Amino acid sequence: MKNTMINPSVVELLKKVEDRYSLVIVTSKRARQIIDGSEELVETDSKKPLTVAINEVNEGLVSYEEANFDVVSEPEELYTVESDEDNE
Repeated sequence: MKNTMINPSVVELLKKVEDRYSLVIVTSKRARQIIDGSEELVETDSKKPLTVAINEVNEGLVSYEEANFDVVSEPEELYTVESDEDNE
């Protein structure tokens, strides 16, 4: 079995983003952009969009913005379901 080291390491990549979940989202969305025809921002031997995206994140060429979601304290009733008994 060939012993290969993942480069860049996850530890190095996590220094560029908030957490591992953000890393997954950022790299996958960037890979999708590359697949859809967006220009690659780094030169690499790899033709795999995810590898290119990972290298772009590592180089600091990809930025992202965290979404800020407001939490609703009390859920609103959106609709009521009437049973057949209510219609009689």
